[in-house]
Amino acid sequence: MSGEWELVVGLETHVQLATRTKLFCACPAAFGGGPNESLCPVCTGQPGALPVLNRRAVELALAAGLALECRIRERSVFARKNYFYPDLPKGYQISQYDRPFAEDGRLLAADAIVEIERIHLEEDAGKLVHEPASTGVDLNRAGTPLIEIVTRPVIASAECAHAYLGALKSVLRYCGVSNCDMEKGELRCDANISVRRPGGALGTKVELKNLNSFKAVKDAIGYEFERQTAALEAGERIVQETRLWDAAAGRSRTMRVKEEAHDYRYFPDPDLPPLEANEDRLYSIRAALPELPAAKRQRFIKEFDLSVYDAEVLSSDRPLADYFEAVLAAAGEENAKAASNWIQSELLAKLNGAGLPVSDSPVGPESIGELLGLMREGRISGKIAKEVFSKAWETGKSPAAIVEELGLVQVSDAGAIEAWVLEALSENPKAVEDLRAGKKRAAGAIVGAVMKKSNGKANPALVNKIIEEKTA
Repeated sequence: MSGEWELVVGLETHVQLATRTKLFCACPAAFGGGPNESLCPVCTGQPGALPVLNRRAVELALAAGLALECRIRERSVFARKNYFYPDLPKGYQISQYDRPFAEDGRLLAADAIVEIERIHLEEDAGKLVHEPASTGVDLNRAGTPLIEIVTRPVIASAECAHAYLGALKSVLRYCGVSNCDMEKGELRCDANISVRRPGGALGTKVELKNLNSFKAVKDAIGYEFERQTAALEAGERIVQETRLWDAAAGRSRTMRVKEEAHDYRYFPDPDLPPLEANEDRLYSIRAALPELPAAKRQRFIKEFDLSVYDAEVLSSDRPLADYFEAVLAAAGEENAKAASNWIQSELLAKLNGAGLPVSDSPVGPESIGELLGLMREGRISGKIAKEVFSKAWETGKSPAAIVEELGLVQVSDAGAIEAWVLEALSENPKAVEDLRAGKKRAAGAIVGAVMKKSNGKANPALVNKIIEEKTA
């Protein structure tokens, strides 16, 4: 049984839609709050209560389907998925089964095309709250609108699965479909994993649940591949089951034997008419879609001559991409590389340290553009620019005002710089000897001495030029 094995993965991703209210009632769909505060007869399944479909949820779901290049059904059907669980008071979940609203999509991830089999609308269940002596049921989440995005079994590595989820999150956030905050349960993923001989028939599928981070998805897939291949090589049979991922232990464990579709006794929901998506509705939603991450990334590379890495970072998040383009509007497109460097090094470091999104940055894109202009004009050095940026972050003042206020204008007077250089040369005879012997690194000590004498204001390019002249 030993030999080469091939991993095959399909992902099922549940995404909470960014609506104010639940899918079939007017209860708030907000995160947090006390247990069982956001409830009504509809989302708790009281007899006689009738669901009313949330129009905004439908619009966001259709936007996701279009952004992921799906074929949109003109008529799709809501079904009842019957099963008993403590956090499902109706005894069934309203979902879509044989006629979902979107099918046959695709998404580029890590240079691989991941095929999307279907996307369907459904309501979320509640959740169980486990405590040492008891388990409580919180139904606030019951009825929250979700889309489930199901890929075909075409993902061939844990790394590709990780890349797919990153690309999916980026697209959905760009379109405003969801915030995709995994800590709030707005994006949840299950992985269907099987192993086979290269090019052979699909192996027995094992479903992995409780994957609450991209890292968990990657680690769990890697573990399960090793577990299944080891079992097969030992002559064991893989059982179709659902397993839970234990991130702390780094292993999966059996949860239950996997149900089949017929176990849920699907049938069309008698209280909800078919969902219709006519051409006029689809045209208006498609027209409102933004430029998507992949297209924006390619444009950044082509128009601004950015590296693939820089373009990927800047296009990964829509507010960050908008910030970058606003910097260019202020500084000019010829400063694209410098703007990219400043955003990735200085700005993102400050934002990450403060735990802030780019939309809440105390330093706006116009200020970064102004800072780049001050450096381009030779009024301040790169070192002083970093000091100015920190002051702008703390005070909210413009870079030009800070430079003027603190007297930080760069010295480009050749006479003054020559005097500082001559002093530095006389104080560092060993460095001068090394320079004349061809040891270029020795210039660093002299440059450092000049910058100290000038309080960091001497023009670095002019300093280096004069040092070269005086030690020739």
